[in-house]
Amino acid sequence: MRSLRGKLLPPVAAIVFSALLCSVALIISGRNPASALVAMVVQVGHGTTAVDIVNSASVYYLVGIAVAIGFKMNLFNIGVEGQYRIGAVFAAIVGGELNLPPVLGQIVIIVVAMLGGAVFAALPAILKVTRGVSEVITTIMLNAIAGGIIALLIKPGAFGVLSNNNIGTPTIPSSNWIPGIPLGSAGTVFGFVVIAILVGIGYWVMLNRTRFGFELQASGESPTAATAGGVDAKRMIVIAMLLSGAIAGLTALPELLGRDHTYTLISPQGYGFTGIAVALLGRNNPGGIAFGAVLWAFLDQAAVSLDVIQVPREIVTIMQGAIVLSVVVSYEVIRRLELAAEQRRVGSQLAAATTGSAS
Repeated sequence: MRSLRGKLLPPVAAIVFSALLCSVALIISGRNPASALVAMVVQVGHGTTAVDIVNSASVYYLVGIAVAIGFKMNLFNIGVEGQYRIGAVFAAIVGGELNLPPVLGQIVIIVVAMLGGAVFAALPAILKVTRGVSEVITTIMLNAIAGGIIALLIKPGAFGVLSNNNIGTPTIPSSNWIPGIPLGSAGTVFGFVVIAILVGIGYWVMLNRTRFGFELQASGESPTAATAGGVDAKRMIVIAMLLSGAIAGLTALPELLGRDHTYTLISPQGYGFTGIAVALLGRNNPGGIAFGAVLWAFLDQAAVSLDVIQVPREIVTIMQGAIVLSVVVSYEVIRRLELAAEQRRVGSQLAAATTGSAS
C-alpha cells in the first residue's frame, strides 16, 4: 500500500498543484479558471481532437521510452532530440529512394531509423566510457550538429526535393506507408500507434523479465555494487545509450509513415525535450510514461481551445512546466516522508523488542 501511494500520490499532487497555479495566473489576468477548464475538457469530444491526442501521445511515448532507458542507467541522454531527427532523415531518404515491396519497405525504414539513432548515440557513449566525458555535454553539442547534417542532406543537389516552397526528402511510396485506423469524421489514428504499444510492452518485459533489465537497473542504482556483482558497467553504458538512441530513432516515424511521407526542414522539432518531461512525469515506468504522454498531448491540444475563449495559450505552457517541476519535488517529498515513517516504524519495533527482552 505504501509503495502504491508513493507512486500515485506525487503525480496527482503535481497535477493539482499545477492546476491551482494556473488558476491563480488566470484570476490575476482577469479570466475565469472554471471556463478555461471546461473548454479544455469539452474540446476532446470535438472534431478530430481525441484522435490528434492519441497520435501525438504515440510520438511522446516513444521519445519518453528512449529517455527513460538512459535514466534507468543514470544517464541523462539530452541528445534524444538529435538522435530522433537523424534517424528520421535517414529513414526518409532510404524510404524515398528505394521502392521496396510492402512490409519489406516498412521494415527497412524502421531498421534504418533505429540504426541512425543508435549510431548518433554511440559517440557520447564511447567518449563517456573511454574518456569520462559527460554525456550531457556531448549530447547537447550533437543536437546542434544534427541540425547541420540534416540541412546538408536535404538541400538541392543532395537528397532535397523542392515541393510547395518547401524542401524535403523524396516522397516515400504509398506501398511503404503504414496504414492508419480510420474513424470517420473523428480522424485517422496512426498505424504506428500499435508499434508504440509494442515498444512499451517490450520495455516492460526487458526491465522486469530479463537479466539485462536487472543489470541495467542495478548499474543505474549503484554502479559500484553492480560491478562487484560481476556487471560490466562500461558495457552497460554503451548498450543503454545505443538502445536509447535506437528507440529515439522511431520517434518521428508515426508522422513520417502515417501523415507526412517526407522529412523537411520544417518538420516538427523539440520532441526530444518533451520526452525528458514525459519520462520524468512517468518515473521511467512504461505505464507512467503512457499517462504522461497522453496528458502532455491533451495539454497541447487544449492550447487551441483556450484561444477560442480568449485565454492565453501560454497558460498551457505554465501548466506543463509546473507539472514537471511539481512531480520532481513531490516524489522527493513523498520519498522522504516514507523514509521517515519507515525509520519510526523500525525504531518502534526495536524499542518494543528491547522492552520485551528486558522484562
